[in-house]
Amino acid sequence: MTCSTLRSLGVAACGLALSTSLTFSAEVVEADVCVYGGTSGGVAAAVQAARLGKSVVIAEPGHHLGGMTSGGLSAVDIGDPRSVGGISREYFTKLAATVGIVLAWDKAFEAKGGGPATGGAYAIEPHKAEEVFTQMAQEAGVKVHFEARLAKVVKNGPRITEFTTEDGTTFRAKMFIDTTYEGDLMAKAGVSYTLMREGNAKYGEKYNGIHYVEKFKPRTGHLQPGENGRVTGGQGVWDRDFPLDPYVIKGDPKSGLLPLIQEGDPGTPGEPAPGVQAYCFRLCLSTDPANSLPIEPPADYDPKRYEIIVRFIEACLANGDDMDLRWFSKYDALPNQKWDFNTATFGGNLPGASHEWPEASYTRRVQIAKDHENYHRGLLHFLATDPRVPEKVRQDVKRFGLPKDEFADTGGWPHQIYVREARRMVSDLVLTEHHTFGHEIAPKSVSLGSYGTDTHEIRRIVKDGVVTREGKTAGGRDGFGPYQIGYDAIVPKSSECDNLFVTFALSASHTAFSSIRMEPVFMVTSQSAATAAVMAIDDQVPVQKVDYEKLRTQLEKDGQVLTWKR
Repeated sequence: MTCSTLRSLGVAACGLALSTSLTFSAEVVEADVCVYGGTSGGVAAAVQAARLGKSVVIAEPGHHLGGMTSGGLSAVDIGDPRSVGGISREYFTKLAATVGIVLAWDKAFEAKGGGPATGGAYAIEPHKAEEVFTQMAQEAGVKVHFEARLAKVVKNGPRITEFTTEDGTTFRAKMFIDTTYEGDLMAKAGVSYTLMREGNAKYGEKYNGIHYVEKFKPRTGHLQPGENGRVTGGQGVWDRDFPLDPYVIKGDPKSGLLPLIQEGDPGTPGEPAPGVQAYCFRLCLSTDPANSLPIEPPADYDPKRYEIIVRFIEACLANGDDMDLRWFSKYDALPNQKWDFNTATFGGNLPGASHEWPEASYTRRVQIAKDHENYHRGLLHFLATDPRVPEKVRQDVKRFGLPKDEFADTGGWPHQIYVREARRMVSDLVLTEHHTFGHEIAPKSVSLGSYGTDTHEIRRIVKDGVVTREGKTAGGRDGFGPYQIGYDAIVPKSSECDNLFVTFALSASHTAFSSIRMEPVFMVTSQSAATAAVMAIDDQVPVQKVDYEKLRTQLEKDGQVLTWKR
């Protein structure tokens, strides 16, 4: 019996069990459908396939179900809730019901207090989210194996026959669904993918490739705090840009760059370039003293690492800003005196540190995640204690601690880093901003996306002697509204693999993915993939040959929303 099996049976002390004199043999797990990745979409796919009568197993490299949806991203972004159906709608309805909320699915979210419309109705505590995911998987009879770190994939021609994990467990299935953020199974199976920002010329886009503000516009007028983390005039407090000096000695390039600023040429806007969006942790913090743990700084904490934050503060104060915590983090209320923290101009994001992640080993990913955690812990400690930080900000930060009743196995810190972007499959259909802007309609719809183009910065670099947030785009919303995600974007090219679906690292350009990358969209798309997987098994056809009209009928029967009247 392997470690992953012990965990799947609820045995927490796996390391202790393996340290005994018992002899374990390599296990073979067989199922009709194997879902690799216990993310939100992984659970949705597994539940759907099980409900359609197939044996299903989830192989999850970590220790939890739900991915980011149970890993700190509690105030879930979505776009238009009317575009979400099926198991995703069922899940969020169940989640809201745990605190007595009834969600209105028949109308768009309404803005409150002059701020934007958000998915705040979904803002529930992380442990509640994981409980609902676990319950749904159990009720459907889905087997779950944790610590299933992928080691090797075996294929017969274009067909995956099995894969083996680092602990020796072998998973065999007729159909496989990759619901990891990174597309790990897809990559091991030899399916084409990219880590490049393609550049605008490749697909005729506007927001792809290298991107930065050519020239900072003068800021006039100071900002005052407003409701919901916004200020009068609609300016987002948490996204305040200034031309900041990047050098250790201001104005002296020879003195070197400050920490957190990257070397290199910013490049030409619109040209192709490597690099994925900045990662962070979406923190769940508590203001209840009885349920709070202190946010300790890392052992190597050095306030000099945050010198660029000081310069940001100086610029805001010089402009007359009445600063508080919202200049560094957007935060949304959760039940029981908890808050979901998002990132800001100089918040939890760590640009550049994410670039290695998609291709990194599991061991290296643990180190990268720890680097992000240490940065974020240090930042919060800096904001709470450094005398150069305005008193109002310091006192605001000191109100918060890590909740004792969340993320118990990681000391209150989220177990899932926010992988905003990693590998992206390259298939026969590549979704582009022409699709996400509604200028082109992707054929054979399996789900809808509806969020604007929201790309977090790729690099924090120097351009013309000032700090430049390269790669950040926001507001690319031409034709903003629900758009179709086509079936051919979630299946590989037929010559590469004919029994695999890829629903998180799906086939999309960098800028299109910046809109698609929402958890409810991943869930809906994964449910559709599972339905197609069952049909491929029953009809004995490759995934590329599934009868779409038959698929569409079943998806609509299951409450999926596939089209949108414009």
